[in-house]
Amino acid sequence: MTQAPTQVQTLLDLIAREARQSGVFGEVVVSPARVECAAKDAAEPAFYRIDVAGSDALVSLVTANRWLSESIETDLLHHGDSMEELVEEELVELGISGVTPTIQHYRSDDKLFTFKSSVPDGVNAGAKTITTWLLAYEAAFRNLGDMSGGE
Repeated sequence: MTQAPTQVQTLLDLIAREARQSGVFGEVVVSPARVECAAKDAAEPAFYRIDVAGSDALVSLVTANRWLSESIETDLLHHGDSMEELVEEELVELGISGVTPTIQHYRSDDKLFTFKSSVPDGVNAGAKTITTWLLAYEAAFRNLGDMSGGE
């Protein structure tokens, strides 16, 4: 089911409000189909996003900086954890259990190194659940690589 533009905007405004109130992000910006939250302490610019496309809601971390992306990958390799496991653990901590996220990792057409997941039930999951996914992504990535400023 496709959401009307005003419903999408209301959803995104609610998510942005909760993101700001969480205190874990830098600047939070809302556009017609996206909430973009700056990573607060990353060594290089990085952004957590919620994108709405039709009835889909997508959560992602993006950076144009290859070095920052590689620092995350290196930490995952050295610690032996998968990104899916880390996000799943954070979701459980935040009250969502029984969901194993699928995380795509790639370089997008606009040259952004991207980690991305679909939120189950998309926009129908509601602002609270979608915000929880955003917060789980932030918590999972916060201590990887140079997302907390590096050395």
